[in-house]
Amino acid sequence: MNGPNRSFHDDDEDDQGEVFLDDSDIIHEVTVDEEDLPDADDDDDDDDTDDSMHIFTGHTSELYTVACSPADPLLVATGGGDDKGFLWKIGLGDWAAELKGHKESVSSLTFSSDGQLLASGGFDGIVQIWDASSGNLKCILEGPDEGIEWVRWHPKGHLVLAGSEDKTVWMWNADKGAYLNSFAGHEASVTCGDFTPDGKTICTGSDDASLRIWNPKSGENIHVVKGHPYHTDGLTCLALSSDSNLAITGSKDNSVHIVNITTGRVCFLLALHNCLWFLDMLCIGMLLLSLFSGSLLRFVGKVVSSLVSHLDSVECVGLAPSSPWAATGGLDQKLIIWDLQHSLPRASCEHKDGVTCLSWLGASRYVATGCVDGKVRLWDSLSGDCIRIFSGHADAVQSLSISANQDYLVSGSSDGTARVFEIAEFK
Repeated sequence: MNGPNRSFHDDDEDDQGEVFLDDSDIIHEVTVDEEDLPDADDDDDDDDTDDSMHIFTGHTSELYTVACSPADPLLVATGGGDDKGFLWKIGLGDWAAELKGHKESVSSLTFSSDGQLLASGGFDGIVQIWDASSGNLKCILEGPDEGIEWVRWHPKGHLVLAGSEDKTVWMWNADKGAYLNSFAGHEASVTCGDFTPDGKTICTGSDDASLRIWNPKSGENIHVVKGHPYHTDGLTCLALSSDSNLAITGSKDNSVHIVNITTGRVCFLLALHNCLWFLDMLCIGMLLLSLFSGSLLRFVGKVVSSLVSHLDSVECVGLAPSSPWAATGGLDQKLIIWDLQHSLPRASCEHKDGVTCLSWLGASRYVATGCVDGKVRLWDSLSGDCIRIFSGHADAVQSLSISANQDYLVSGSSDGTARVFEIAEFK
């Protein structure tokens, strides 16, 4: 058997022992700046990688919002800090319609359920309605005294709802450009809200740590959910169940609650200290066993396992369309998948930085997350595994949207670009 290869000078060096250099051996000196040296933990593979198949670069400042049309799988709307919105199409780099008129940042964009209209809300307190096919302005809706935090459409018509920093919520008929109703009662900015899927109720969350449930026709405040055992800090996000019975809310206090919309009662509190508190308000006085680390809580025979939850502000929440699961993302660098039917976490998915936004990929088992590190990740909600990381953005991802045919995932970033990633294989 042949021995290992040896270089031509190995024998000489063996005979000479230690070898020293003197000044005459130095050919040239090179000065090296320590700042130019790579860090030991630098990830060279990620620096220049771009997995996107289309980049929209029409904005001149960071993007706050991205929305895909529910009718046209190629049509996308984006808005940002340059006071502009744009309509553009995936794969058609030479087509874009600028949505002019806002005097401050465009904070929210959403298409009507039939895809015919687009609503844009800005920090100038104005909501503008656009024809989605042409990009022409149809009407301007006024009322709020301060910036628009969010805009939503009625699920069955052209009624538009908007929450404002001035503590109010407004509703208009977009076809007629007419004011319909306003909802006052919150004591701070209205940070999240929506119509229930049946269109019969409105739910709004505020920085005053309350959830309010409204009758859209009369403007009556049906329920106010506030104080113990609800959130102790401002609400950041909200999602409503498909049967219009439950609202799931996230907060800056790191917790997630589930509220019965009909009764206004808090059903679940997914909170800190590695525990799930199951709160049936009708039997809270019947506590049978005390809580200790890793234990179970038993309320009138109902047993719920101990859960690990978020340790920092909860920034996003989404309910799975085809299963009783919820996903929550937080600045603690975690995505948590919850099995609401069994009151258990399915998975805790670790990120390298805070999670800012999420979206379920249609009726599939996959969830997409946008992160402060500029990455978009796809997760298998069954296994909790990260199955794909999309690179390309140079700054935090702030918004995600899925195309109507579920072939594309569109992300908007603080780097001023929107990027399109192909996800057809994950349907």
